[in-house]
Amino acid sequence: MKKILLTSGGFDNKNVAKKFLELVNKPVNEIKVLFITTAAVEPDAVMILPACIEDLTKVCNIPIENLTIYDMHKLISKEEILKYDAIYMCGGKTEYLVERIDEVGFKDLLDYYIANGGVYVGVSAGSTCGCGRYKTGLDFLDNELEVHCEKGSNNGLITNNNKIYLTNNQAIFIDDNSMTIFE
Repeated sequence: MKKILLTSGGFDNKNVAKKFLELVNKPVNEIKVLFITTAAVEPDAVMILPACIEDLTKVCNIPIENLTIYDMHKLISKEEILKYDAIYMCGGKTEYLVERIDEVGFKDLLDYYIANGGVYVGVSAGSTCGCGRYKTGLDFLDNELEVHCEKGSNNGLITNNNKIYLTNNQAIFIDDNSMTIFE
């Protein structure tokens, strides 16, 4: 079953963090996270990385030693990626992230990971790289996606290909059967 969360602001909204923990469905001290920083190539994105780490360590109480930082400069193996319960893809420069995904062949590996029960969390660029705007992105949804919006799209099932707008309190949950905006 697909377990994908696309967020604008990570776990700013505790309901998004709660959904993440529900999807992983393990005691927090056992959760292993692959923390991907690839998109953080500009100073403002790098400065946000500690807040992303706190999403996992302070909001979700996952021990810091259970996080592995990965920058996608070489592809990890299928065996290695399956050691993680969740992938947390940080924000930054989406175009650069999409280029790295394509160059290292990460999409196929991620599809394998998700098909084997892994949880994917995108934050900002980690979410927009999965939308219909990028041909070599992650292809989670056909819709274009705008993040950090003042006014978001309506909560509920996504039933069309209209552009989606997410506030920092909203997220999209994608499983095998549906895509839902919630907060």
